Amino acid sequence: MENAGDKDGVIVEFHRVGNAVKVSAVDTRTYLEVSILAPATCSEREMTDTVLRKLAYVQKKGGGTVRPPAKR
Repeated sequence: MENAGDKDGVIVEFHRVGNAVKVSAVDTRTYLEVSILAPATCSEREMTDTVLRKLAYVQKKGGGTVRPPAKR
């Protein structure tokens, strides 16, 4: 189950891992990335809401100061 979508400058990806789903969210402005592991029985909406709340929490705690990767 791979899916990516842009929601207000955030990319959300879903990767099935056994009976769970790893959900990652990346802020396209700061490149800050967070992830969660959710049961595969959760809805996509529940997983998206949870990972976006975690991203907002980390940004509020000062995690939003991540720099983009260096160009090679």
